[in-house]
Amino acid sequence: MVPDRRIDSHVHVWDREVSEYAWLTPALGSVFANWSPEQAASELASSGMDGAILVQADDTLVDTNYMLEVAEKHSWVLGVVGWVRLDDPAATAKNLEDWGRSPAFCGVRHLINDDARADFLDRALVRESLALLAERGLPFDIHDAWPRHLGQAERLAVDLPSLTLVIDHLARPPRGQHDFADWRVAMTRLARRPNTVGKLSGLRSTKAPFTIDALREVWDFALEHFSPERLMYGSNWPMTANAGSYDDTWRVMSDIIGELSLAEQYAILGGTASRIYRI
Repeated sequence: MVPDRRIDSHVHVWDREVSEYAWLTPALGSVFANWSPEQAASELASSGMDGAILVQADDTLVDTNYMLEVAEKHSWVLGVVGWVRLDDPAATAKNLEDWGRSPAFCGVRHLINDDARADFLDRALVRESLALLAERGLPFDIHDAWPRHLGQAERLAVDLPSLTLVIDHLARPPRGQHDFADWRVAMTRLARRPNTVGKLSGLRSTKAPFTIDALREVWDFALEHFSPERLMYGSNWPMTANAGSYDDTWRVMSDIIGELSLAEQYAILGGTASRIYRI
């Protein structure tokens, strides 16, 4: 069995004239630029991807609207993980109604690592809003959960078992750092919850080597605790631009994924994303 579609589950496009993207500063080097749908299409095609999920990069309605407009014009966009105002359940309901008119809308994310409210996922109003996602079968992507939000994510998974939680970038494992063992413990607890899914994205940065050997410990952990049926590949392009090209990132990931059986490769390269995001 081979994937009928090879899906990159985590791609961004943005235009700084559309939304603020306050986190996007010159300190980010080459990432500090506009990244267009045409650029994304070229990178995906060169690596043999059949399509991708666009993921929000700003906690604004205009950013989500922009991505949905991109989805209307570009067939490689298989879904859009957008933003809703989770601290206001009435606004969440309205946002979900509006975005639900687009067949591309497939999930929600909030940049919790940039939110000053350290207890964001534990807040009662946020939980009420997330229950609305669960009612609609929409997954919630949790961004950069380690170290501040991984415990909250576990509590959320327990308290809302009908809500699927997608753990972006495997919660940013601190490879080679002093708190790696603590990350393992927290992720082990979270992965025990059947409504959690790990996203094999964002593992490449300028802070640690990016080779099969360097990834082996995190890779083996993810396979053991999530299994391929709860893992999906994502590039996190163009956030990886400072570390190397899309092709460079894909080459390492494709080699390590290629060690698996064809059925397991199918799950990670398309099956899990198709199921979770209903595409």
